[in-house]
Amino acid sequence: MIERLSLNSLKFFYYVATEESVTNAAERLYVTQSAVSRQIKNLEELLNITLFKRVSKTLILTDEGKILLDCCQNIFNQLDQCILSINQQQYRNNNLVLSCEPTISMKWLIPRMMKFNDLNLGFEITLLTGGGPLIFQNQNIDLAIRRNDFVWGDHIFNTKIVDEFMFMVGSNQKNSSNLLLSTSRPKFKSYLANKFPEFSNLTTIELDHFYLCIEACISGLGQTAVSGFMVEHEMNHSFIHVIKYLNADDSAYYLLSPTPFEEDNRKIIFKDWLTKEMQLTKKNLLEKIGIIE
Repeated sequence: MIERLSLNSLKFFYYVATEESVTNAAERLYVTQSAVSRQIKNLEELLNITLFKRVSKTLILTDEGKILLDCCQNIFNQLDQCILSINQQQYRNNNLVLSCEPTISMKWLIPRMMKFNDLNLGFEITLLTGGGPLIFQNQNIDLAIRRNDFVWGDHIFNTKIVDEFMFMVGSNQKNSSNLLLSTSRPKFKSYLANKFPEFSNLTTIELDHFYLCIEACISGLGQTAVSGFMVEHEMNHSFIHVIKYLNADDSAYYLLSPTPFEEDNRKIIFKDWLTKEMQLTKKNLLEKIGIIE
């Protein structure tokens, strides 16, 4: 009998059983209702059993149907595990190329790369620095960490990692009436002026990158507004102090991919690790200044 049993017919049966509807199953499978009904009828004739009984407008599994559904779930789960295992073997020792903006890379991601690689997951991360829009194929990039401050298009798959959070920080050595802002976030200047007018009396100095603002702040050249992810090390070593928690600039960090994450198990593994690490950093730094979210 196994020679005549079609895996396709079992798939059709599985969807009808879980959806309890031929119509819904057909929509999930992108086929016609008649095609689904025909597969179920052929399967019942082959097995010489009745798989469903109709109660009102709902299909209910018979006892035999329940047994077959349980078998299908086991079979499909085993197939999933087999495919994942094949993919893991395929990607073993094959690095993922990740793009991330420079300051987050320098201040937050690079210090954690050793910890990620020590997990010995069968692949490592090759890091490229960059920000804003990108063309994955032209740049041979597998993943990118970006904030949602630009439109990346429906053709790019994305998953939210964590909301941004910002601090106004100052040096622990010297005080200054200057406000150091990075030109890499041009909208932040007006956001700061509207939300926090108490800083309007400071003399604004604009620098090209956040890491320049941070170094200038530590040197005592002024206060600066930065992402918490960029000053974790400086806060933990008391190089700076938090003047004010700015909450956020209404943005969040996303992981972007040119293909569905589910098609590459490495991407799923990295996404889960990244989410855990970034959310933990945010939680720890907010707790450090007495804020519980």
